[in-house]
Amino acid sequence: MKAQGGGPRGGGAQGYGCQVERPGMCLLVGAAGVGKTLLVKRLQKLSSGDGEGGLGEPPPTRPTVGTNLTDIVAHRKITIRELGGCMSPIWSSYYGNCHSLLFVMDASNPTQLSASCMQLLGLLSAEELSKASVLILFNKIDLPCYMTMEEIKSLIRLPDIIACAKQNITTAEISARNGTGLATVLLWLQEQHKCSS
Repeated sequence: MKAQGGGPRGGGAQGYGCQVERPGMCLLVGAAGVGKTLLVKRLQKLSSGDGEGGLGEPPPTRPTVGTNLTDIVAHRKITIRELGGCMSPIWSSYYGNCHSLLFVMDASNPTQLSASCMQLLGLLSAEELSKASVLILFNKIDLPCYMTMEEIKSLIRLPDIIACAKQNITTAEISARNGTGLATVLLWLQEQHKCSS
């Protein structure tokens, strides 16, 4: 996982941190089919301790129509609101009280990257999300045809996007299917929400 400061917020919790009066929510967004539902199910299992002996076979999932709310426990309760990919035109209706943002991209689908990049730019330019911490997840690295994080960064010019963003942005490669990188995602969530009450 690689943390990178963006815009005036630089490298820390400056300007947001522990000054939250109520618990902030984590938004989970990305194009349809990138693996958001499986990701949140795996995080929930991992956070409950049920994943101690391994995560087991991936649970069945269906495309999200609307939103799903899931609570995970990472030293405290964190509510993740998953927004269906087909809802992207109205994602902005859910930006209020967003403390952190998980943005998922499919590392095995280069044809979807430009649309995902446009979605990401829209999120990063939203004023309501200017203080949210952002974790960009490159999912499906277990598939043989996946692109590396460096290839994706180059293709969508991610360093330029991060340099212009107001948010603190972190990136990680994961596989929601086999669990690679999920402990790091859980730790990131814990760090972002440790001061929420």
